[in-house]
Amino acid sequence: MIRIESVTKRYPDGTVAVDRLSLEIPDRSITVLVGPSGCGKTTTLRMINRMIEPSEGTILLDGVDILRQPVNTLRRSMGYVIQNAGLFQHRTILDNIATVPRLLGWGKEKSRARARELMERVGLDGSLAKRYPYQLSGGQQQRVGVARALAADPPVLLMDEPFSAVDPVVRKGLQDELLRIQDELGKTIVFVTHDIDEAVKLGTMVAVMRTGGKLAQFAPPAELLSSPADAFVEDFLGADRGIRRLSFFPSAGLELLTSPVVAVDATAEQIAARDTTDAPYLLVTDLDGKPLGWSEPQDLTAGEIEPDQLLPYGRPFVAATDSLRAALDCAVLSPTGWAVGVDTDGRVAGVVSQQSIGEAIRGAHAEGRADGTAEQAATVTR
Repeated sequence: MIRIESVTKRYPDGTVAVDRLSLEIPDRSITVLVGPSGCGKTTTLRMINRMIEPSEGTILLDGVDILRQPVNTLRRSMGYVIQNAGLFQHRTILDNIATVPRLLGWGKEKSRARARELMERVGLDGSLAKRYPYQLSGGQQQRVGVARALAADPPVLLMDEPFSAVDPVVRKGLQDELLRIQDELGKTIVFVTHDIDEAVKLGTMVAVMRTGGKLAQFAPPAELLSSPADAFVEDFLGADRGIRRLSFFPSAGLELLTSPVVAVDATAEQIAARDTTDAPYLLVTDLDGKPLGWSEPQDLTAGEIEPDQLLPYGRPFVAATDSLRAALDCAVLSPTGWAVGVDTDGRVAGVVSQQSIGEAIRGAHAEGRADGTAEQAATVTR
């Protein structure tokens, strides 16, 4: 565990970057520091590995004051990933990743073998090993940066806005990759970002910091979204925090209808037998059961369904794993107001209306309130 106790960073000109900050960063989790520019989040991160020395207070790593450790030993025990990766441009990708193991005295072959292993773990093709950083895309370079930080298998990983310089599609892929790697390795990760969506997606715990280096709130993402500590936190979370909160409610309990679903080769009898009492449209699937589009029942002709004449279905959600936020988004994107639920292979599991999703959302909120009341009662009892 990393424990930050009443830490202050004051510069000679009197500027206070961090002001009496206290945090307990749990092991084997992702703790995100988030806040506006000038709130001290990067300064806090750099104090953990002593790139910046604190003016006051104590930082403990597994109960030991970091000031009692040789600074080089401390830094080599922590992986560090920065924006734009910070790679050595004159070294190959393989040798960039092997940098820290070589500094620790590993042999060249052992270091390179570890680098190849990590290239595969972070999703880099082995054919890139002999290339140089300038020959890679921004997303690939960031993956190299993550691999390099993990090379010596450090228990702690510090990440300073590592994905902020890449486009949104690549950024999402890198976030997903980090969550997958964390699930496999279970590192203690401290992650800095200014993006609240990134913080909510990645964080086990989220520390919201305000200008002047003060802690505004430290909580799990779901609690942060449901119960912001004050007006500053509420404003920082944004007007759509209720939508973000739906990410923590599973869609698995939605009741999916299969009656409004027909295959592209359906007969006249099969089309006529579809129940449209609740759904005014029929969803047409291909022969593998994957969605093609929506149609009004009277517009379907047996054996002559033309996929390009169907209404688009927006995009589907995976019924077993996606959240209510994903299901609601799919319903909103659909011109019919109905969301398409699929299995993990992309085959249609059923359809659900915005109304049903709304009822599920209200039920989830009610259940959350009941759980909160029970927790409070248990606390009082204790």
